[in-house]
Amino acid sequence: MPPQNLATQTLTRQGYHLVGSGAVKPCLWLNRSLRGGDQCYKHHFYGISSHRCVQMTPTLECNHHCLHCWRPIDDPVPGIAPLEPTALLDGILLGQQKFLSGYGGAKTTDLERLAEARLPRHVALSLMGEPTLYPYLKELIELIRKRGMTSFVVSNATHPEVLAELQPTQLYLSLNAPDEELYRRVCRPAADLWPKIIESLEIIKQHRCRSVIRLTLVRGLNMERPEDYAHLIARAEPDFVEVKAYMHLGRSRDRLTREAMPQHYEILEFARSLGESLGYELEADVPLSRVALLSSRRVERSLVDKN
Repeated sequence: MPPQNLATQTLTRQGYHLVGSGAVKPCLWLNRSLRGGDQCYKHHFYGISSHRCVQMTPTLECNHHCLHCWRPIDDPVPGIAPLEPTALLDGILLGQQKFLSGYGGAKTTDLERLAEARLPRHVALSLMGEPTLYPYLKELIELIRKRGMTSFVVSNATHPEVLAELQPTQLYLSLNAPDEELYRRVCRPAADLWPKIIESLEIIKQHRCRSVIRLTLVRGLNMERPEDYAHLIARAEPDFVEVKAYMHLGRSRDRLTREAMPQHYEILEFARSLGESLGYELEADVPLSRVALLSSRRVERSLVDKN
């Protein structure tokens, strides 16, 4: 376990299991799924079972300080030497099993789903931090694939040279502003990174793997000019676009008000306008998560046969 400072102590209290420079934490949807309830948008959009999904990060560091981020990013995380991929993945999966052990004696647990959960089939590299800062990301993704699991990688698009080498099951790029000026306000980058984001959009156009552009929209901040977002997204020609509402949770509550959280109907309106500009179709939405999916219709969106 990495040395404990204020940041890592906070993460541990909040239920993160730290593994070297990375961490794993079960999400709300895993808990709901294990109790026989509904599952997250990844299930509704792509067929991923929430109780068989491992939510992790290979690094706690990030080069953005986004206004809308609800993770505990305000306290600096100490530099921790990264583990090599096998040790990291083994530690992550062990941590996931420890989380699951608490469900065995609960009367509300769906025992069939619990048995399935003990054999995870998907790894979401989206917990916290920027995964492309982990130096062995390509090897980690390959290891996940060799172990029979699918992978989603969510990146802020600031390291195109790393993205060019990756082939996860699905690669997400977060695009949270339609231009550089607003990007600096929303994401508060550590350096001049906008040119890197533009380069990453061009890389995604090569379609080395399934690709998604994800927008997190904040009312009164970046929820505007869908046609300008479309102009940028068209550079990437992604397979899908996810339009997601900012949720007033965690540390973001210190930076944004509850009024900054869009309603689902607003997300649908924005998604429809964006889809018209892009020539993409509104294919699905999940009201509880306030998220809509636009599809290019080039690939089948369900991964159920692979998961």
